[in-house]
Amino acid sequence: MLVTVAGLTGALVRPGTPSAEACAFDPRRPYAYEGDQARALYLQGIEAASVNALLPNDPFFALQSIKRGTRTTRVDGAPFIPATLLKTIAWVESNLTMAQPSVRFESVGDGLVSFDCGHGVMQVTTGMTVPLGAENKATSRQASIATHFAYNIARGAQILAEKWNSAPDQRPIAGTDTQSDPQIVENWYFAVWAYNGFTGPGASISNHPADPTFGAFPHPAWRCDGTQARNRFPYQEIVWGCMARPESRGGRPLWEPLQASLPNLQLPQFFQALSPANFVFPYSTMDIPTPQPAHLVQRPVIAADLQARLIGAPVFEATSRSVTVNLKDRQTVQTIKVPVRNGGTGILTWQATASHNFLIVDPPAGAAAGSGMPCATGACSAELTITVNPTLLPAARASGTVTLTSPTGGTATIRVEVTADFEIGAPGTSRAP
Repeated sequence: MLVTVAGLTGALVRPGTPSAEACAFDPRRPYAYEGDQARALYLQGIEAASVNALLPNDPFFALQSIKRGTRTTRVDGAPFIPATLLKTIAWVESNLTMAQPSVRFESVGDGLVSFDCGHGVMQVTTGMTVPLGAENKATSRQASIATHFAYNIARGAQILAEKWNSAPDQRPIAGTDTQSDPQIVENWYFAVWAYNGFTGPGASISNHPADPTFGAFPHPAWRCDGTQARNRFPYQEIVWGCMARPESRGGRPLWEPLQASLPNLQLPQFFQALSPANFVFPYSTMDIPTPQPAHLVQRPVIAADLQARLIGAPVFEATSRSVTVNLKDRQTVQTIKVPVRNGGTGILTWQATASHNFLIVDPPAGAAAGSGMPCATGACSAELTITVNPTLLPAARASGTVTLTSPTGGTATIRVEVTADFEIGAPGTSRAP
């Protein structure tokens, strides 16, 4: 629902982010579940995340309180982000997709990962640029963000909220005349700018509206139709343009169009505050009033069973199994494919860890759709490939395990028995003839 207020007085390159040497799951890519083409699952998830109704009981993924007020009156308020804004950011970041373009809708395949480690729908980069778990492995939280749309959306909403809440200590305030009310979309101007990088003139890529590289103000509107070069617009103007011109699927727009107002740099209250000369940390001279006309959005009504439908109760279909591999020579690697299925509901997210270095797993993390989750293609789960490297075997007979762990679905174990029909030397050594 949108109300116009009269008379009021989160894939783009992230500037300032160095190219990551290794993402959380490098060198392999995790698998992710891709939802329906109409993006209904993702849009429902975004609405729930916008009011902390998606993962409210998870301390890591719950949406935090949102501050409001001016520099001297800033106080915590209810968790809230305009859902239309989150939907638009998701479209700008990923076209509202969780997996690579080659992955069919309602199936499981290669997850969407950008060159700078942005993952999934919200292109979450923060916390995904290096493995954060033990022994240089990714954590279960990183796996959830990379493979499950709900956790990805929740984390993206958190990041945008963190950008909002960093004012006034590290960011300017928009809405000095409206108590920086978070229900007014225009007041999210600086937070959206910061979601892509709070950068200005002199940066490799600038998002400052007064940067001369963008030309004289007013800038042309971003049409959100793929006909304009993104590097000719500040990120927030791209979001504002798409917010007003949503894509359609099945004859319906993905979100209700919202013609939000940008700061008018031809007016003194905006061109003075947004002068490049003021772009100096902590940006305390950049506070602006709410751009007019302003738009107040209401909290969405979330169905009581939505969280249960989107998260479900996933569980491994089989908790243990064993496979046997017979190797004929030391030059040929052997692979085994093991389906990982969800015997419960929702989406099962998992990680695979091998006990020995002669076992290599791919993908390192994945997802499996359970009952009640759309899966029209038949590819409802990831198929785990276990590769046995004969050059690293410790003996002619060896065994190891691959452990699958899920933050919500428990644990499953695959025991691998290996027999080699050739002489085994000490791994990593050679002998002269």
